[in-house]
Amino acid sequence: MEGTTQHAPQSRGEGRLQALDGVPGARGVAVVTGGSAGLGRAIVRALAAEGWDVAVLARGEDGLAGAVADVAAAGRRSLGVPTDVAAHEDVDRAAERVEQTLGPITLWVNNAMTGVFGQFVDVAPDDFERVTAVTYLGVVNGTRAALRHMGARDSGVIVQVGSALAFRGIPLQSAYCGAKHAMVGFTESVITELLHRKSGITVCMVHMPALNTVQFSWLKNLLPHHSQPVPPIYQPEVGAEAVARVALHPSRTTWVGYPTVGTILGNRVIAPLLDRYLARTGYDAQQTTTDTTPPLGVNLYEPVPGDHGAHGDFDGRSKDSSAQVWATLHKGVLAGAAAVAGAVVLAAASRRGS
Repeated sequence: MEGTTQHAPQSRGEGRLQALDGVPGARGVAVVTGGSAGLGRAIVRALAAEGWDVAVLARGEDGLAGAVADVAAAGRRSLGVPTDVAAHEDVDRAAERVEQTLGPITLWVNNAMTGVFGQFVDVAPDDFERVTAVTYLGVVNGTRAALRHMGARDSGVIVQVGSALAFRGIPLQSAYCGAKHAMVGFTESVITELLHRKSGITVCMVHMPALNTVQFSWLKNLLPHHSQPVPPIYQPEVGAEAVARVALHPSRTTWVGYPTVGTILGNRVIAPLLDRYLARTGYDAQQTTTDTTPPLGVNLYEPVPGDHGAHGDFDGRSKDSSAQVWATLHKGVLAGAAAVAGAVVLAAASRRGS
C-alpha cells in the first residue's frame, strides 16, 4: 500500500492533511480525537489492528504524521486533520474532510483532553475555561458532528472516553474532574434522546483508570514537583483494548480496571470518607520527586512539537493487563465456561446418583 500526502490551504482546522490510498477498512471508518499521543494514539493503533480505517483529529502535526504512519503500518487507510476540538467549526470541517476522503463515518471516539495540576484557587480563569472547552465541549462538538453525519444513515457508534474522575473528584484536578462529570450528564441526555427517536446510533462511555501517558509531561503543572498518575497505573493499551472492543460490541458503560470500579462504587457508599482520605493523601499521590525527566512543555493552548507516542515516563510502574478488563470484555466467554462447568457438575452428580 502506497501512501500519498495531500496539501490543503493553511486555515484554522485545515492544515497539512495526510491520507493513504487503499481498500476501505473491513470495519469501516473511525474518527479518534486527540489521537496523536497518549491513550488516543493507543486507540488509533488498536482500531487499525482491528481493521478500521482511522481519521486522527489533533493539533500537533508531528504527532498526526506519526499516527497516520502507525495506521499505514497496519495496512489501513488514514487521514490526519489538524483540529482544535474546542472550536466546533474545526470539528465540523474535519468531519466533512473525513467523509470526503475516507467515506462514511461509522465510529467516532471522543478522547481529546487537557488539564491543569494545581489547587482551584491557583488556576487562572482562562486556563480553567480552556480545560473545560477541550475536555468537555470537545466531546459536545465531536458528538454533534458525528450525529450530523451518522444521522442521515441512522447507524454508527460514538464512544466517549471518560474516567473514574467523572464520578469522584480529586484534589488538584478540579477543571478536569468537572469536565468529565459534565460529559457523563451530557451523554446520558443524548442517549435518552436517541432512544426516544428509536435511533440506530449507539452512544457508549468507557471510563479509564490512571494511565501511563504523555499528559503528565505536558499538562500545565502548578505543583512543586513532577505530576504523576495516582497508582496503580496501567499502560494506555489496556484502555485502548477496551475502546476497540466496545466499538465492535457496544455497551452503554464500561469501567476499565479494578481502581475505576472501586472508586465509582466507593463514592456511592462512602463519599464523605473519601473526601477526608483524598484530602490527606491526594496531594502527595499526584506528585513524584523520583522522576527527573524534564517536562516537554505546556500543551494547554498550543501543541508541543514532536511525536511523543502513547507512553509516558512510568513504564516501569505500569501494568500491561487487567483481569477485570478481560472479564468485562469477555462476558460471553465466561458465561459459556460457567455453563460448561455447570453441565459437568450436573453430569457428575447424575452419575453419582445412578
